[in-house]
Amino acid sequence: MKLSNATLAQAAPMVARPDYDRTALTPGIVHIGPGAFHRAHQAAYVDAILKADPRWAISAVALNSTSVAEALGPQDGLYTLALLDSDTRFRVIGSITELLTAHRRDALLSRLAAPTTRLVTTTVTEKGYHLTGDGALDLDAPAIVRELDGAEPSTLSGWLVAGLAARRASGGGAITLLSCDNLADNGHRFRRSVRDLAAARDPDLALWIDDSVRFPCAMVDSITPATDDALRDTVRAATGLDDAWPIQREAFAQWVIEDDFAGDRPPFDLAGVQFTRDVRGFENAKLRLLNGAHSTLAYVGLLLGLGTVRDAMRDTALAGFVERLMREDIAPSIVPPAEMDLSAYIAAVLGRFANPAIAHQLAQIAWDGSQKLPYRLLDTVRDARAAGRSVTRLAVPIAAWFRFLELRKASGETLVDPRGDALLARAGDVDALLAMRDIFGDLGDDTAFADAVRQAYAALAPGGNVRGALI
Repeated sequence: MKLSNATLAQAAPMVARPDYDRTALTPGIVHIGPGAFHRAHQAAYVDAILKADPRWAISAVALNSTSVAEALGPQDGLYTLALLDSDTRFRVIGSITELLTAHRRDALLSRLAAPTTRLVTTTVTEKGYHLTGDGALDLDAPAIVRELDGAEPSTLSGWLVAGLAARRASGGGAITLLSCDNLADNGHRFRRSVRDLAAARDPDLALWIDDSVRFPCAMVDSITPATDDALRDTVRAATGLDDAWPIQREAFAQWVIEDDFAGDRPPFDLAGVQFTRDVRGFENAKLRLLNGAHSTLAYVGLLLGLGTVRDAMRDTALAGFVERLMREDIAPSIVPPAEMDLSAYIAAVLGRFANPAIAHQLAQIAWDGSQKLPYRLLDTVRDARAAGRSVTRLAVPIAAWFRFLELRKASGETLVDPRGDALLARAGDVDALLAMRDIFGDLGDDTAFADAVRQAYAALAPGGNVRGALI
């Protein structure tokens, strides 16, 4: 039987399911980018508060694909979340009550303008914001140029500017826009991406945004491997129901949100969300320690022929290198919040990486390196250089990324990266890659860093002793 409202009661008794009346829900949240991470993380948090406050159900919007709507539409928006730990638990999530795509323009703009919509959240990855290296909207990006010339919206910024214009015209009231992507200062960057486009199109709308829209920063965390047929088979066997697109994640989840809302705030604290006046300490710890280490495991692990994060953590040379990198090279760049024990946090992250129940593919983590590495590793490099600390170890994952690009070019495999063509054209030439200022900024001109990358790149040569480079 296919999972749906009609069949939910027939799920196996051990499956947790919504403890609220789904027919009584109202969409109070529009979420743009309902991929695996959103459905494993934010949608699960929302699911946990709907019994207490049914006004916060989710209208899920996919701007570039219809696959989520096609998979979850016949299931009434329901899907199964597998929580991977020593014992795997299964939970049916019911917080998504509407599925929209860019093809339904009027419905999407109406939902963004509706007074019942009080929060817009996003998971569109770093590249979805169309930002320049200094955090401004890239007004020269082809899609943005088309929108400025009057084309229908196609970007996140374009849709939100159109939706906010409709909201202003209809008197829909103040609203909060919350980025849930792994971007440093994501709220401020989100604001730039939306306000810059509004200012270029309608200065009065930009002023209304200043008065009526808030962009709090946030930090989100939970390791979420991609769905595969093995998960579908496991979910079918455990629940007794066929789910077209189940989701899996580790049991651990964290969400820290800046307490800066334009109006009503969802009672996320009931589900364990931490509201704070300053997200930055949490954000830096997560971006630099967890995500920086993740990227290191991915690029070095792939050079070693490894497939998953847990495989990489079983390689004692690589696991030891990553722990040293975290404790000796990354941690000194972080000023943690008072409530965070940085050493304990590092130990917890390493334990999560080694979780035997999770097969997180290194190839998936390796996607979009040009977008991720500036925040995950290059900011740490800048801090280390400013403080006079060594960047020898920090250069290794950058060099491993360069070798990864070289191998992709040689094999002809697709490189998942918005700068893919430019990267592949320079693959094999360290100096040409370091000269990409939209990625490295002025670091390419830093002799000490460039020399460290060249040395690491040479040590990671094909057929060489990769583990020997892991000092």
